Amino acid sequence: MAYAMRPPQTGLMGDHLTIMTSVPNIAPLATMQSASDMAGESVVTPDGRRGVKKEDRIPQWGYHETKEFIAIRAELEKDFTQTKRNKTLWELISGKMKEKSYRRSADQCKCKWKNLVNRYKGKETSEPDNGRQCPFFEELHTIFVERAKNMDRLLLESEPGSRPKKKVKRGELKLSDEDTEEEEENKDDDEDERLQRRKKRKSDKERQRVTADKYRANSMQEVLEDFFQQQLKAEAMWRDILDSREMDRRLKEREWQKNMEFLEHDRIAREHAWREREDEWREREELRAEKQDEIFAQLFTKYAQRNASR
Repeated sequence: MAYAMRPPQTGLMGDHLTIMTSVPNIAPLATMQSASDMAGESVVTPDGRRGVKKEDRIPQWGYHETKEFIAIRAELEKDFTQTKRNKTLWELISGKMKEKSYRRSADQCKCKWKNLVNRYKGKETSEPDNGRQCPFFEELHTIFVERAKNMDRLLLESEPGSRPKKKVKRGELKLSDEDTEEEEENKDDDEDERLQRRKKRKSDKERQRVTADKYRANSMQEVLEDFFQQQLKAEAMWRDILDSREMDRRLKEREWQKNMEFLEHDRIAREHAWREREDEWREREELRAEKQDEIFAQLFTKYAQRNASR
């Protein structure tokens, strides 16, 4: 709900009054167009309504733009009937539209064409005077009539020896015996030619199949050779990596052995020095004990002699 400002009105006392009236929001006509002509991100407006971002909204197709689009599509009708992958053709149509100053993507052109075809079908099945349903009926009708003619022409060209049927008039005379014999001979010749063509087509197909099989086998062999070469390269690379790692391991092991030998020699030297110090200490202890015993013996003899003299 939005509020609109009415023009100021003069009250009873001569002063101006401003009246606020509530006016419902009216969605623009562009927001009611079909999903094929719009593509944008859905957003929520402050009043709780859903809409499309203004910068993501795609403009409607104009009358002249649609006519240019139908003309470009008619130029490529033969290409559309001959191929099943139409993505490149729609991109080509988009490029031609850009050349005419109409910026339309391939998906937009494809969607627009579907809508036009649906409108054409609806107009074709409805009343012929109802021209409002498909304003481009004549252009589309010309395209589809030309498509039907092309399909008939392709069918006639695909069937060998086929001839267009002619309507027989009522006043046409019957054929004589000679004419029938000539016609039978011509038919036999046509049959022989048809058989030769079939044999030739079969031989061509067989030759193409053999060449395709050879090409497939050669390509498969090349793929296998490439695979084996890659395997050999990978194995050689891994072998080099393993050899380098083994060499590093051996170097580290030798260094570790040298360090252990050095530590062992150091331990033996320390133990030998400790034993030598231990032996020296024992010798000193023994000498001190002997001296102590001698001193005690001398003191004891002196004491004994003193007691004896008394």
